[in-house]
Amino acid sequence: MKQFAILATMFAALTVTAQQSPVNSPLLDHLAGRWQMQGTVGKQAVTHDLDAAWVLQHHYLRFHEVSREKNDKGEPQYEAMVFIGWNEKTKQYACVWLDVYGGLTSESIGLVTPKENEMAFVFADEHGAITFTNTFTYDSKTNTWDNRLDNVVKGSAKPFARFNLTKQ
Repeated sequence: MKQFAILATMFAALTVTAQQSPVNSPLLDHLAGRWQMQGTVGKQAVTHDLDAAWVLQHHYLRFHEVSREKNDKGEPQYEAMVFIGWNEKTKQYACVWLDVYGGLTSESIGLVTPKENEMAFVFADEHGAITFTNTFTYDSKTNTWDNRLDNVVKGSAKPFARFNLTKQ
């Protein structure tokens, strides 16, 4: 019985401290929906489909990105699930990027302090060195997004992929 009381107290404390208001983000609201992503990865032209929706009681924007290009097994060449949430304490968005390359590391988590129409996620290695950036820029006039992905090598950004997102 004593163990139950300890567990109940721990659960109650976690529940109280873990509760945060649902995310209120007009910028992320613009990303919710179905999108076609057209652009390049390296020099290769590609098309991806992206489906973004609020999940877990509006605490995270989850998007599922799938390439239309197939690998030799007939599977999508690229696929990712991404969760973007808000940290009220740091006033930053954080995203967890999970994709077909696997290997969850510190570099799977990106952070950004949002601007009015831009989220420039920064991904760092276990030593804090920036290794990758992913910048989403919203154009309210056309209701489209640009997405720039860059590898960062010795502090210098090198283009990895460029996409334009149009609502479907």
